[in-house]
Amino acid sequence: MNPAKTATAAAAARDSAASPITPAGPPRAIRVGFIVGPTGVGKSAAAMALAARLDAEIVNADSRQVYRGMDIGTAKPGAEDRRRVPHHLLDLRELSEPLDVAEFLKLARAAIAEVAARGRNPIVVGGSGFYLRVLRGGIFAGPPAAPEVRRELEALAAERGVEYLHGRLAEVDAAAAARIGHRDLYRIVRALEVFRLTGQPISVHQRGHRFAAREYETLTVGLAAERKRLYEAINRRFDEMVARGMVEEVRRLLAAGYDPDKPPLKTVGYRQIAAAVRGEMTLLEAVELAKRDTRRLAKRQLTWFRADPEIVWVDAEHGLQEAFSLLDAFFAGRQAESL
Repeated sequence: MNPAKTATAAAAARDSAASPITPAGPPRAIRVGFIVGPTGVGKSAAAMALAARLDAEIVNADSRQVYRGMDIGTAKPGAEDRRRVPHHLLDLRELSEPLDVAEFLKLARAAIAEVAARGRNPIVVGGSGFYLRVLRGGIFAGPPAAPEVRRELEALAAERGVEYLHGRLAEVDAAAAARIGHRDLYRIVRALEVFRLTGQPISVHQRGHRFAAREYETLTVGLAAERKRLYEAINRRFDEMVARGMVEEVRRLLAAGYDPDKPPLKTVGYRQIAAAVRGEMTLLEAVELAKRDTRRLAKRQLTWFRADPEIVWVDAEHGLQEAFSLLDAFFAGRQAESL
C-alpha cells in the first residue's frame, strides 16, 4: 500500500466529515458512444477494436441481428467476438416474434443502464438510422393501434397492391411518403392509421416531437468509405457469406416455416437467396441481385446519415485511431486532442 495515497485519502475523509453536507446535484447523464455507417463499411470490426481499448461493451442496433437463426446473412458477431467483448441485444427473438422500435428502445435503454452501472462504457453499433434517432432522442408514440383500421388498410393493400397504399399516403402526407419505402407495408399502414385517427399527418406529429427527449450525453462516430471501395467491400462480403453457408442458413429458415415475403426474412440478401432456394432464379442470379440491392441499401443509409449534423465522420479504413481519440476523450469528459 502506498503511504502517501493512504494519507491523502485519510485527509480527504476528515475534510469531508468536517464539511457541512450539501445536497447532491442531479446525476450526470450516461455517456453513450455510437458507431454508425452504411452496411458493409466495417462497423462491427471497428467496434470490436475500439471497445477493447475503451473498456466498453457493445449494444446492438441492427434490426435483424436481434433474431435467432439470422446469423450469416446479418454478419452477426460470432462466439469468439462475444467472449472478447460483451454484446447486448443479439438473438432476442424468434423470427415469428417481431420486435418493433418501441420495444427496441426499452431493451436498449435497459442494456445501456446495465453497462453503465458496472462502470463500463456503452457503445451502440448499427446501421439503422431510425434506431439511432429514437435512442438518442426518444420516440413519437402516437395513438394506440386501431385493429379495425389496420385490417381495412391491409385488405386494401392485398387487393390493389402496397404501392397503391403508398400513393394514398403521398396524397395526405408527402413528407412521410418520401421517407417510407414503396413496399414498406408496416410503416405505410401506421402512417395512414395515425392520419385516420388524429386528422394530422404523422410527419407533423414527428416534427412536433423533434426527437428531443434527450436521456444521454452522446457522441456519434460515422465510418465513411469512398463509394467504389464501399461497393467492392459489399460485393466481397456477400461472396464470403455464401461461402460460409448462407444458402444453407436460408434453407433451414424456410424449412422451419418462415415466409421470405414477410419481415424479418424479407431482408435484403435473405429474400434473394430464398428465391434461389425455391427455384425462382439461379443462385448466381440471386447473388448478383442481392449485391445490387445491398449497394442500393447502403446508398439510402448514407443519404440518411449524411443529413445528421451530429455525426463526426472518420475514414473507415484509416481513421480508427481518430475514432478512438474522439471516444476516449468523450467518455473521459475532456476535449479530444488534435490529430
